Amino acid sequence: MKAPVAVITGASRGIGWAMAEAFAAQGFHVVAAARSLPAEDHGIVPMTVDVTDADSVSALFSAVHQRFGALTVLVNNAGLAGGAPFGSPQEADAWPAIIATNLTGAWLCARAASPLMINDRGRIINIASVLGLRGAADQLAYASAKHGLIGLTRSLALALAERQITVNAICPGWVATPMAEARFHDLGITEADAAAGTPTGRITTPAEVAALAVYLASEAARNLTGQVITLDGGGLAAP
Repeated sequence: MKAPVAVITGASRGIGWAMAEAFAAQGFHVVAAARSLPAEDHGIVPMTVDVTDADSVSALFSAVHQRFGALTVLVNNAGLAGGAPFGSPQEADAWPAIIATNLTGAWLCARAASPLMINDRGRIINIASVLGLRGAADQLAYASAKHGLIGLTRSLALALAERQITVNAICPGWVATPMAEARFHDLGITEADAAAGTPTGRITTPAEVAALAVYLASEAARNLTGQVITLDGGGLAAP
């Protein structure tokens, strides 16, 4: 029996690379797709993609099809953050790229990947955010994109249900990544401050996000679809 195949976008570092390692450890052939690539390591195959470009996305999945045939799992992890005050020139400049990367890119990848997926086995996992479930005054584009990604998740789950392909979203809160470090700097806080503001007193690790993604791709989760799972140390549960 052939090993399953997972494509993970935005996989050059942080959550994406942790997921690449986790899926590889489960026996998957893993394609780590990003604009800047890590070296091939432990069976993880780097491939170049710009998820905002339809031709680049098409080329990626053509290469996956040529090398592996069928596809089992797509993780839409590629993301772009950026905060700016509402109405500012910086907000207007950032909006197109943030929407294109976080939302349109996931749609383009799902369109290209789903025809390659195995009925009764295919999985699409979208990495959203707690900002897909609440607002942030200086994160209008990012929050809007992540809200849209949750809508895309639920709609794709219905569109692909007949083929028994599941589609789910993970909404992390603070995760110990370079992107979070940049946001801490913008807010003038430290990781310790962020942890102190979390009910569990700690922030999530990339490995914990990866473990949840592996579960969603497992046989045990075959009837779990259209769901939005928050991984934020209880932050959204707090009043």
